[in-house]
Amino acid sequence: MTGPITTERHDDVLVIISNNPPVNALGAAVRQGLDAGIKEGLADDSIKAMVIRCDGRTFFAGADITEFGKAMQEPGLPTVVDLIEASDKPVIAAIHGTALGGGCEVTLGCHYRIAVPSAKIGTPEVKLGLLPGAGGTQRIPRIAGVPIALELTAKGDPISAKRALDAGLIDRIAGEDSLAADAIAFAREIAAARPLPRASEKVAKADPDAVAAFKKENAKRFRGFDAPAANIACVEKAADGSSFAEGIAFERQEFMKLMMGVQSAAQRHLFFAERQAAKIDGIAPDIALREIKRVGVIGAGTMGGGISMNFLSAGVPVTIVEMQQEALDRGTGVIRKNYEASAAKGRLKPEQVEQAMGALKPTLDFAELAECDLIIEAVYETMEVKKEIFTKLDAIAKPGAILASNTSYLNIDEIAAVTARPQDILGMHFFSPANVMKLLEVVRGAKTADDVLATVMALAKKIKKVAVVAGVCHGFIGNRMLMPRQVEANKLLMEGATPEQIDRVHVEFGMPMGPFQMSDLAGVDIGWHRDPTRIENIRDALAAEGRWGQKTGKGFYDYDEKRNPTPSPRVTEIIEEFRSKSNLQKREISDEEIIEKTLYTMVNEGALILEEKMAQRASDIDVVWIYGYGWPVYRGGPMFWADTEGLKKIVAGLEKHGFKVAELLRSKAESNGRFS
Repeated sequence: MTGPITTERHDDVLVIISNNPPVNALGAAVRQGLDAGIKEGLADDSIKAMVIRCDGRTFFAGADITEFGKAMQEPGLPTVVDLIEASDKPVIAAIHGTALGGGCEVTLGCHYRIAVPSAKIGTPEVKLGLLPGAGGTQRIPRIAGVPIALELTAKGDPISAKRALDAGLIDRIAGEDSLAADAIAFAREIAAARPLPRASEKVAKADPDAVAAFKKENAKRFRGFDAPAANIACVEKAADGSSFAEGIAFERQEFMKLMMGVQSAAQRHLFFAERQAAKIDGIAPDIALREIKRVGVIGAGTMGGGISMNFLSAGVPVTIVEMQQEALDRGTGVIRKNYEASAAKGRLKPEQVEQAMGALKPTLDFAELAECDLIIEAVYETMEVKKEIFTKLDAIAKPGAILASNTSYLNIDEIAAVTARPQDILGMHFFSPANVMKLLEVVRGAKTADDVLATVMALAKKIKKVAVVAGVCHGFIGNRMLMPRQVEANKLLMEGATPEQIDRVHVEFGMPMGPFQMSDLAGVDIGWHRDPTRIENIRDALAAEGRWGQKTGKGFYDYDEKRNPTPSPRVTEIIEEFRSKSNLQKREISDEEIIEKTLYTMVNEGALILEEKMAQRASDIDVVWIYGYGWPVYRGGPMFWADTEGLKKIVAGLEKHGFKVAELLRSKAESNGRFS
C-alpha cells in the first residue's frame, strides 16, 4: 500500500500503520487507507489478528478540520469505524500520544486497546461546538459507563491512560518504548479469543441520578452552549434501552444540527482565528529570532508578579525589580503563595514550585537588569513614570535587549522616543491576572524591528499565551473597543436604564459580567482623579463617597460579606440627581436598545481599527475579545457575531441612534460582505 497508510506482516499479524504528519489527522486518504488495510487483513486467511498504530508523535489526534464544511469524501469515518468493529478477526488499537475525537472513535471500533502510560484519550469535539459523530457518544457509555461518557463528551477534556484503563476504555498498558512489539504480542495472545468484544453489542445502564448531578455541577460551564446538551442527550440515548442503530441515528441527527448551527461555526472560526493570529503580516516566518535567556520585570505588584510567573513556569529565569524591600517581599511572597496553591491542588509538584522560585532573582538594584534579554515594565499607568523608566533602561540595558511596556492604553511610540533604541521597543499588554489570562496584545511601534516583534510573538507561545499584534492607538484593540461600550452604558443610566438591567442584558448575551459588575470588580476608583470635590459624572460621585466597588463593599451595587451584589438605593439617588441636573427625562429603555448602543458601537469601533490597520485582521479582534474580555465563545467574537447578526442590521441600528458609521462597516454591509 502507498499513501499515508502502509501495512506490515508480522507472521500472522497484520500491522496497519498511519504516517500522516503532524498529528495523523483522519483525512480522506487516511480513511481510505484504513479501509483498504482492514479489507487486506480480512481477505488473507493466514492473518489471524490486526493492529492499528501510528508513526510520529501521536495516534490519530482527530478529524481533518480543513475538511469541515466541504463535501465528505468516502469512506466517512463512521463507515471505517463500523468496518473495523465488524471484522471477524480481532483488531487492536496501539495508542501513543493522544487518541482524540475521531482517533478515539477508531479505538472504540477496535475490539481491544493497548496504550503507553503517557497516552491520553478523549473526545474534544464539544470545544468546536460538535459531538463525536462516528459513534463515540454510543460506544463510550456502552464500554465505560454513563459518568465517564458524560465527562469525555460534554466537557471534552482528555483522560490519562491509567484512568482509561480503570474505566475499561483500554485493556492493557504497554511499555513506554515498546508499544509496537507489545501490541503484536497482545494480538497473538487474543487472536483466537471469541466472541469478539464489540462495543455496539454491549448495553449501557441508565443512570439518571448521575446525569442530573453532572448537569447541575457543570451548569455554569455549559451556560449558553448548545453542544454540551446535545452530547448529554446522546449519552442518555445510549442508556435508555434504545438499540445501537437507534442511538447512532440520534447521534447523527444531533451532529448535523450542531454542524449546521451558528455556534459550531463560531467555535470553528475561533479555532482557526487563534492560529492565524500568530502569523505576522509582512514578516518572513523564518526570520532569525533574538535569544531570550533571562527576562527582567519592573514592578512586583499584582501585574508584575503575574507576568513573572508566566516566564518562571516556562523555565525562563526572571529578575524582578522593586523600589522598596517591603513591596519586593510582598510581591515574591504572593508568587510563592500562588505556586503553592497550585501544588495543593495537584497541578504542580513541590519540586516544581521550588524550581520556579529558584529561577526568580528579586532585587532593589535597577542595574541588575543589565543581564536581561527582555525587560518588561509593569508600573503605574502614567506617561511620565513610563518615560522615566525607559530613559533609565536605555542607559543600562545591554545592546539588543528588547524593552517592553505593559501599558494598556499609552502611546508606545512616545515611550520609545525617549530612548536611542526605538527599534527594540514594543508593548506587551498582559491581562489581569497575568498568570491566568491567555491573551497578550503585542503592540508594534512605528520603529519596532521585525525580529523584535517576531521574537516576542514566538515567546508568547512558549509562555502559553495567545498573542495578537496591535498597532499604536489609545487602548490598542481591546480597551479601545471597550470604551464605546462603557460610554454608552453610562449614557443609558442617565436616560433611564438601571445598572442591573444593563448588566443583565450583557450576561444574557453570554458575557461573564456586565459593564457595571466589571467596574465594581476592577475598582470604580481605577483611573479616578482622586479629588472628592470634583464631581463631573456618576463615577466621580461614587468614588468620592468611597463606593470603590467590591473591595469597599459598595460600588454600583451594595455587597454583603460574601460579595453578593444587590441593587443600591444610594446609586439610584445619585443617578437621579445627575439626570435632574442634566434636564433629562427618564424613559423606558428596551433590552434591544442596550444591545444596539453598547455592542453595535463596539463592532463599529472594530471596523475603525481595521480601517486604520491597528489590527491585522478581523479574526484577531475576535481573539482579543474572547481571550481578554470573556466574549462568549459560542458567538465567535464581536466581528464574527456582527456577520451572523447581519451587517445591514448593525448599520441600521447605529444610524437609528445617530452614530457615525465606519466606512468599512458601511461598505461591507452595502456589498453583502463579511468581516470573517
